[in-house]
Amino acid sequence: MYNDMTNTNKDYITRLYQNINQLPIIQEMEDYATEHSVPIMEVDGIELLKQLIRIHNPDHVLEIGTAIGYSAIQMALTQPNLKVTSIEIDEKRHQLALHNVHKANMFEQIHLVLEDASLFLDKIEINDYDFVFIDAAKGQYKNYVEKITPYLKSGSIIVIDNVLFKGYVSKEVHDDRKRLMKLGEKIDRFNRWLMDHPQYDTSFVETGDGVAIAVKR
Repeated sequence: MYNDMTNTNKDYITRLYQNINQLPIIQEMEDYATEHSVPIMEVDGIELLKQLIRIHNPDHVLEIGTAIGYSAIQMALTQPNLKVTSIEIDEKRHQLALHNVHKANMFEQIHLVLEDASLFLDKIEINDYDFVFIDAAKGQYKNYVEKITPYLKSGSIIVIDNVLFKGYVSKEVHDDRKRLMKLGEKIDRFNRWLMDHPQYDTSFVETGDGVAIAVKR
C-alpha cells in the first residue's frame, strides 16, 4: 500500500495521523500553507502540541506567532473551554488568520492580536497564562522566554517549535546560505541556554522541526 513512500518512522507516524477527523478548514489551511510557502507546524509536531494541551489542561494559552491561525485553531479544538490569545506582527497574515478563525466559528475561543510580541509581553501585568506556544522569529526566542517567565506560575509549560531548524542547528545541513547557518547557531545557543535555565526543566523532542518542552519549576 505504501511502496511508493519512503519507509521511515516519520512517514509511518504521518500516515497514522492522516485519518484523524478534522474540520475542513484545517485541510484548507494546510493546502494554502503548501501553495504559498507559509510555515506551519508539521503534522507530528502539531499532534504533540495538542496532546500536551490535553495532558496539561490549561485554561488560557498564549501563542507567539499566529501566521494564518493554523495552530491556534488546532489548539482550541482540543478543549471547548480553552482560550487562546495569539500574537502576530504581520498584518496580512493577521487578517488571514481572522478570516480562518471566523470560518472555523472559533472567534469566542481565539483572540487574535496584531502587535509585536515583544511589545505585547511588556504589557502583561497578571499571571494570566499557564501554557505558552512560541513559533515566531527564531532570533527572538530567548527574549520571549525571558519576558514571559516572571508571569508563569510553577508547573506552567512553554512549547517552542523549530528548535532543530531543518538540520542547521545540529549542522547536519551544510550549505552556502550563511544567514541560515548563523540562525542555526543562534538557535543552538538558545537551546543550550534554555536547557541550563534554573527555572525550567526542559526536554527536546525530535518531531516536526524539533520541539522544546520547558516546565516552569
